[in-house]
Amino acid sequence: MRVLAAMSGGVDSAVAAARAVAAGHEVVGVHLALSAKPGTLRTGARGCCTVEDAHDARRAADVLGIPFYVWDFAERFTEEVIEDFVAEYAAGRTPNPCLRCNEKIKFEALLDKAVALGFDAVCTGHYAQLSVVDGRPELRRSVDEGKDQSYVLASLTSDQLRHAMFPLGDTVKEQVRAEAEQRGLSVADKPDSHDICFIPDGDTRGFLSDRLGERDGLLVDDETGAVLGRHTGVHGFTVGQRKGLGIDAPAGDGRPRYVLALEPVSGTVRVGAAEKLAVTGITATHPVVPVMWHGPVECVAQVRAHGGTAPAVAELIGDEVLVSLREPLRGVAPGQAVVLYRPDQAGDLVLGSATIATTR
Repeated sequence: MRVLAAMSGGVDSAVAAARAVAAGHEVVGVHLALSAKPGTLRTGARGCCTVEDAHDARRAADVLGIPFYVWDFAERFTEEVIEDFVAEYAAGRTPNPCLRCNEKIKFEALLDKAVALGFDAVCTGHYAQLSVVDGRPELRRSVDEGKDQSYVLASLTSDQLRHAMFPLGDTVKEQVRAEAEQRGLSVADKPDSHDICFIPDGDTRGFLSDRLGERDGLLVDDETGAVLGRHTGVHGFTVGQRKGLGIDAPAGDGRPRYVLALEPVSGTVRVGAAEKLAVTGITATHPVVPVMWHGPVECVAQVRAHGGTAPAVAELIGDEVLVSLREPLRGVAPGQAVVLYRPDQAGDLVLGSATIATTR
């Protein structure tokens, strides 16, 4: 097959490309330039948008002996990921930019271009297992549960998955680093990326304030309605947040307060006790269902990229997914994705995903 290897400049994508070469595929490496001003990002940033990352990807391609290109997707990334991120926070929701990037950049914009150029698949260094059963692709958790990235890939459609390759799904991270060293790849010891790539200093609140400005509002006790303080924008908060609320006086019972709800129209941030964060039901929209299922289905629901799982019963009704949690989850925020898994011996199978609209 002709394979386009997306090479971020990290160890995972380099080893994934190496495995595609070793499997006998005709491989071409490509690095996505996602920042309009890559020189402004901090040197050595643990992201995937710096000039240094592009150089690392090129060196890895040279070692593998494959052609290498840099494709400028900065404008598309700004529109589909950064502007969406800002708009979601302004609306009082909590987005996942990595999920959005996979959906709109790596497996829509990049894949569309790859297919148009005659490539059969896009190869990435994501930790997830992918197989084809009865002609349909099935996405499962990685063998390395600690690195599993099936959650941020769960919004991919069946057609996108048919053109995807995840060579690292059967491997744990330590083995990947050892293999990189054996292959002579200089990124073998490169740290993993942890930051949102377009917020390299990690100051999400500051990033949003620069773009949205100050939108004054009130911090209100959810139980009594008492005004506890003021803030400069609901975009500085997310459901489940405890620190940085700006409330001087402790609660009457001495327990900490958490963000319970955001009301962007009125600018109100409602806070209260931890037990009020417990969610037993979720209504989600814009479902993506790569595996067909009907009626209520027993599954495991996950609401965050790492953690936030509970046994559940889910039902697909029109363009909504109704999820009843058998165990309550805390800090479930509108805008997040809920991903549904069916445990099996081959690894937890992704049944589908949807965007959380409301909770109960």
